[in-house]
Amino acid sequence: MRILQVIPGTANFYCGSCIRDSALVRAFRQSGHDVTVAPLYLPLYSDEPEVDSHCPVFFGGVNVYLQQKTDWFQKTPRWLDRLLDSRWLLNLSAKNAGMTGGAELGEMTVSMLRGSHGRQTKELIRLLEWLKTQGKFDAALFSNGMLLGLAVEIKKALGVPVACSFQGEDGFLDALHDSHRSQAWDLFSSHARQIDARIPVSFYYAEVLHKKLGIPLEDFSVIQNGITLDGFGEMNDAPPRPVLGYLARMCKDKGLDALVEAFIQLKQNPAHRTLKLKIAGVMTKSDQPFVSGLQQRLERHSLLRDVEFLPNITREEKIAFLKSLSVLSVPAAYSESFGLYVVEAMAAGVPVVQPDHAGFREIIHQTGGGVLYHPGDFNAYIAALSGMLSNAQEARRLGQQGRSSVFQHFSLDRMTRDVIRVLERISSRNVS
Repeated sequence: MRILQVIPGTANFYCGSCIRDSALVRAFRQSGHDVTVAPLYLPLYSDEPEVDSHCPVFFGGVNVYLQQKTDWFQKTPRWLDRLLDSRWLLNLSAKNAGMTGGAELGEMTVSMLRGSHGRQTKELIRLLEWLKTQGKFDAALFSNGMLLGLAVEIKKALGVPVACSFQGEDGFLDALHDSHRSQAWDLFSSHARQIDARIPVSFYYAEVLHKKLGIPLEDFSVIQNGITLDGFGEMNDAPPRPVLGYLARMCKDKGLDALVEAFIQLKQNPAHRTLKLKIAGVMTKSDQPFVSGLQQRLERHSLLRDVEFLPNITREEKIAFLKSLSVLSVPAAYSESFGLYVVEAMAAGVPVVQPDHAGFREIIHQTGGGVLYHPGDFNAYIAALSGMLSNAQEARRLGQQGRSSVFQHFSLDRMTRDVIRVLERISSRNVS
């Protein structure tokens, strides 16, 4: 198949969606499919080899922002647009986290969802002109539902069937200001009905979209995320000292403050006096004050020496990190549509302790690779962590069970086959 894959980039930090989408591109190509990548906003950034080194970046983040702010930048010459879209400038601008406020974010979200009726029409025209030089595609795959405004425009302009993954957009849309939230949801819902295939990353999230959008469940093609299993090797022996781990963005929404507080409480128990804590994952410039506050709290309890912070690690470092853990926990405060880090931990043979909601419940029920606790109940959280850390034999059993299930059901190969089946279906329907 000839596949167009449209993926937003992050430029300088890893995210689960970027890792998943870039892995799909590589897997499609390894399976013999011809894939054209259209990166949006910022250059792609993944913990595996890049997939878009020869592709221009469309809807460059600087241009999109300036066109939203003022009419003059909707009429700038192409040489200036090229300068603003240069990778060095986009990478530099990506480090300036927090540039856009809540109201502006809502305006830009609505504008992008409006497609050709939004303020970034010049960017859409440029993307369509480039795509028309790339030959005919059998299908187009969009990374997430925030790109639906572009998806329907490309479907109409190129006559190509369109599929879109859905990966937790509800949290973003629900957090918009009242003045933009309902408008964004209306556009999102309308566009979701016009595309050819809707691919939620979990059964949980299909239910969310069914309730939010009123689209029948049978109109969704659930494809759970899979990961690249190369490099995980065999299970390691348990570390000589118990190690509690965290792998996600270092921010409050992911519950890192709750994990640190739990660690402080556990260390007061003589049974856990040798416990160590390792914290890995993305840390942006805007996350640094939050992390510094946690480090100060740990220092006040004379525990900072027992904690290791590992920001922005490579894939090889991530696997080594996971294999050094006794248990992993990311007590996210919001409802995750999936939780790729849970599957990654299980692939390393590490059991998990997660709140009993959203995608976590689905993964742990399917794999048996961890335990759930009642969300919001801190005492239950402490008890779940303590129980896992105190019973090495049970932790080992859960780790082995989770690992076996992930290798069987949550591989990149399985996910790739499932996505190709959906793309082949909508492509054949389009031809007929």
